Amino acid sequence: MQRARTGLQKIVSDALRRAPAEERPLLAWPMVCGATVAARTRVLDFAGGVLRVEVPDAAWCDQLSALAPQYLDTLNRNLGAQVDRISFVTADQKKPPRSSRQVL
Repeated sequence: MQRARTGLQKIVSDALRRAPAEERPLLAWPMVCGATVAARTRVLDFAGGVLRVEVPDAAWCDQLSALAPQYLDTLNRNLGAQVDRISFVTADQKKPPRSSRQVL
């Protein structure tokens, strides 16, 4: 079973490395954090080395921040992309994209 798992990880890693560098962390997030966390979070964007992830509440921010070093290690080891930091934000902390802001 371990052999199959290693083979599958290599296939996924190779596929991710073919994606544009700026998209790799977004695509890899569910694999890195696992299905349970992925179901409760949403990647917002990746810019300037920072992966922004929306979480349900402040408690999730605290818990996932403690796991961030592990997530960073896995992302950088498997993607060939440099993620410097993961920023966990709640829905009320995130800002809408510029194109959707209304000008008054």
